[in-house]
Amino acid sequence: MSVVERIKDQLFSNPVVLYMKGSPDFPQCGFSGQTVQILNACQAKFTYVNIFEDPELREALKEYSNWPTYPQLYINGELVGGCDIVIDLYKKGELVVMLEAVGGVE
Repeated sequence: MSVVERIKDQLFSNPVVLYMKGSPDFPQCGFSGQTVQILNACQAKFTYVNIFEDPELREALKEYSNWPTYPQLYINGELVGGCDIVIDLYKKGELVVMLEAVGGVE
């Protein structure tokens, strides 16, 4: 399976996917940590991928998404954005609505 096929499989097998540095329990950058805190505040059910564990995926995802930085949040297979966008959507009350629409809230 190619790296792009693996990305597509992850995105379409899980309604909410966060590509991040580290894990939710041990984020390895502040932006990933903030994004996890916001998802937890929304009581989101999400799958995460630690990009440090797969350098090939880390590079391929930048091209796949046309988004150069991490974290990257996907809902229903679509890129939502990085930390700043997630924060903005959360403050507007839109993030939880997006999550609820795909069954991504506990």
